Amino acid sequence: MKYNYKPFLAFLSIIFAIQISAQTNMKIEYPKTHKGNTVDEYFGAKISDPYRWLEDDQSKETEDWVMAQNKVTFDYLNKIPYRDELKNRLEKLWNYEKYSAPFKRGDYTYYYKNDGLQNQSVLYRQKEGGNSEVFLDPNSFTKDGTISLGGISFTKDGSKVAYQISEGGSDWRKVIVMEAASKKILGDTIKDVKFSGLSWMGNDGFFYSSYDKPKGSELSAKTDQHKLYYHKLGTKQNDDKIIFGSNEKRRYVGGYVTEDQKYLIITAAVSTSGNELYFKDLSKPNNKLTTIVDNFETDNYVIDSYENNLFISTNLNAPNKRVVRANVKYTEPKNWADFIPETENVLSITTGSGYFFAKYMKDAVSQVIQFDRSGKKVREINLPGVGTASGFGGKLEDKDLYFSFTNYITPSTIYKLDPNSGSTEVYKKPNIDFNSDNYESKQVFYTSKDGTKVPMIITYKKGIKLDGNNPTILYGYGGFNISLTPSFSITNAIWLEQGGIYAVPNLRGGGEYGREWHDAGTQMKKQNVFDDFIAAAEYLIKNNYTTTNYLAIRGGSNGGLLVGAVMTQRPDLMRVALPAVGVLDMLRYHTFTAGAGWAYDYGTSEQSKEMFTYLKGYSPVHNVKEGVSYPATLITTGDHDDRVVPAHSFKFAAELQDKQTGNKPVLIRIETKAGHGAGTPVSKTIEQYADIFSFTLWNMGIKKL
Repeated sequence: MKYNYKPFLAFLSIIFAIQISAQTNMKIEYPKTHKGNTVDEYFGAKISDPYRWLEDDQSKETEDWVMAQNKVTFDYLNKIPYRDELKNRLEKLWNYEKYSAPFKRGDYTYYYKNDGLQNQSVLYRQKEGGNSEVFLDPNSFTKDGTISLGGISFTKDGSKVAYQISEGGSDWRKVIVMEAASKKILGDTIKDVKFSGLSWMGNDGFFYSSYDKPKGSELSAKTDQHKLYYHKLGTKQNDDKIIFGSNEKRRYVGGYVTEDQKYLIITAAVSTSGNELYFKDLSKPNNKLTTIVDNFETDNYVIDSYENNLFISTNLNAPNKRVVRANVKYTEPKNWADFIPETENVLSITTGSGYFFAKYMKDAVSQVIQFDRSGKKVREINLPGVGTASGFGGKLEDKDLYFSFTNYITPSTIYKLDPNSGSTEVYKKPNIDFNSDNYESKQVFYTSKDGTKVPMIITYKKGIKLDGNNPTILYGYGGFNISLTPSFSITNAIWLEQGGIYAVPNLRGGGEYGREWHDAGTQMKKQNVFDDFIAAAEYLIKNNYTTTNYLAIRGGSNGGLLVGAVMTQRPDLMRVALPAVGVLDMLRYHTFTAGAGWAYDYGTSEQSKEMFTYLKGYSPVHNVKEGVSYPATLITTGDHDDRVVPAHSFKFAAELQDKQTGNKPVLIRIETKAGHGAGTPVSKTIEQYADIFSFTLWNMGIKKL
């Protein structure tokens, strides 16, 4: 039966106030959230924290509160008449085959595939001329799909493999080792691994990173000292050797072996920006570590080694990044020579088939230049359109490379590239029930509060009428040097096909214009990010894309902070607020798990009186006020989120429910056996977005689709 839906515009002639159903206006009886008497003192200021008890994720009281909140939330969502209609459409649109780019290891070519609605993608393999076979199927790990594959690494010859699994979305992982040909597990399961890659040294063992298991809750207790280990096959994990971190206190440590197996590279950092850089010559067992960068002022990463040279991506004296060449005998920065110089656009770099691929970001869209190993430009890669290109990585011996291309209206398509000729061809194009020709994306530049020009891409159905009556989601992030580049989303496609507008500004704090753009949204300049987002909303309203009554703001993690701060600063600006897995208690974020590592972006309440005052001035949990009508709010989080612990969301929900004026709902949806987002089963994702979109439309006054 053909899916029947109608655009929202057919119903927008009814007066907005009449559109709001009696169900929406009905007073909600929220669960009782008792207030404790905890008070903290910061530089002489006493700050009450009445919901401190919600930080205890192991208590029966918190568990009961979660259950009670979910009951109220799902009772509300269950009464929205088109919730199931949205879910069914999401399932139908989601149900198409999805592939990854292939990669060759040993005698096999591997690739990931999802048949459509499988909770987790399956890893397949095949020999040349042979049939495909399942290599790893995470869906067989558990019935509900909540155990996911979290990373995989093969030996150079492809004979052995180590892979990580995540249970319930947690960042804590297990590592399982097996022979690739026979798929025989070798009995070397490594436990309690976190924030780690896996990198083999020969066939005998591999490097991995982790923290000591914290005392108390593993989902919320502070983890502060990361260590790099080497595991030798056939030995006990307790005997694993600490390579780095036994004496040095670093929050993030990573180690990887160069493709030629000559060098171990170690990165070490105390925050999410800036890192030390070390290497060790592996030709002799007793060689010591050599320091390349001895401070945390810049970001540095070794991307390749060739003829006694290390090739390093760095933003030292290059805010937009450059690639330098360093002889292994003289690796100090003073001896670095430019290999790919800095340009006006931000650079990221990959290698494959003996070439370097410089991916530049120009106003948040991709341009790719190919260089040879002498640093000579070979060509610009011809991309299929304006959008985001990713991939181009591979091994030295790979004859073909692969990249994907996408934008907000183009589902991700995989292309095969001949690196010698530069020719490209479509490798896998998705067969999805979505016609890109019916939609368009437009990039605009608007002015923020202090006069800064900020880009934003607005996506919508062609022919849309700019009369201010279009349901609109404004999505943002603005932090941690992360760039929001155009990419297709199945969930956003549902929004678009119903006549909704989706707008994404590239806020300060992100990485779209390099380090200066990032730094302009950090610490005592964090308000710039919120001002940029507010200005984006005002632009959309001023230019008749939408009005306050049809505007929703959404963001996750640091973007959840963005939503929380903006909705408490300007509750009049939007109808709906959707903070997801947000950092919402800015006075205490650094006391949980690895949160102290975010201090480069945020600063901490213990740093100085000025920093404490600044953080308190925008911390969402501390800026909910009595007598204010806040927008209809659906907070989303996961009970196994050990990146941004759910206590942030719990406390924010409690404050809003206690102080909300009027009848706009304040609900919290707590996904069980789920974490920060990675590895979430498809079934849970579909249910979550059906709830988010139905809540949003219902509170915009849309009574039916």
